Amino acid sequence: MNNKLLLIILDGVPWRNFRRLFGNLEGWVESGDARVWKLRAVLPSTSASCYASIHTGVAPAVHGCTGNANVFRLKEKDVFSQVREAGGTTGAVAHSYWSSFFNRHPFDPVRDIEYDEPESTTINHGRFHTMSGYNLDNQMTPSDVDLFATLTNLCQRFGLDYGMLHTCTLDSMGHRYFHDCQEMDHACFVMDEMLAPFITRWREMGYEVIVTADHGQDERGHHGGRDPLQQETALYYFGNAEGPDAEEVIDQRRLAPTILSRLGAPIADTMKGEPFLK
Repeated sequence: MNNKLLLIILDGVPWRNFRRLFGNLEGWVESGDARVWKLRAVLPSTSASCYASIHTGVAPAVHGCTGNANVFRLKEKDVFSQVREAGGTTGAVAHSYWSSFFNRHPFDPVRDIEYDEPESTTINHGRFHTMSGYNLDNQMTPSDVDLFATLTNLCQRFGLDYGMLHTCTLDSMGHRYFHDCQEMDHACFVMDEMLAPFITRWREMGYEVIVTADHGQDERGHHGGRDPLQQETALYYFGNAEGPDAEEVIDQRRLAPTILSRLGAPIADTMKGEPFLK
């Protein structure tokens, strides 16, 4: 593979909260060690629909996942399958939806919560959680430090060429508290503080790193529609590639072909978006 890359997805963070509250990420942008662009999610800007589009590069109208109640094994080629086709090793630390979409469905907690499958054509090393019992009174989300550490462990043990991490903490808190409040200010601050040391570590391990969200969230804690607060988020890139002008808004469907381009893996014919990193 040409490079190694990690994709970090912080679920449900609107553009304005990334730019206002993530001081470590913004500090790297200020110093020139990272670049940031606005990213516009697909419609519906619903979590599962966005997860599927991020890795297949096609819209929900094409892949068929219309929302969180409609999760199944996707038929399109995806980032994991294309990296495996190129001989790379893949890993994921994420909500169980990702395993259902890209490995096997239905998700079996005993079989699928943790697996190491070197011959898999998609995800070789998976560590998943279900958030079973989630509601507004109980988030049921793992500690983000534990998730970041787990991804790092997979990188060290298995030499991942491509790794993906997804955490629902901020999305869950946003649904409970909405985003314009002290609780969310503090939650974003803590996420930024916990993530930063791992970015440094991953860069020292030779990884390019992309930090983004699947979608935003509005003043009532909602997403799914086309309101800018719901649909627009940030994308931070740590690496040596050239990117577009800072004012350009990136279509979420361009993320899959961009990742594959950076890794040197074949871009599936179904991925029509132009890579935005060269």
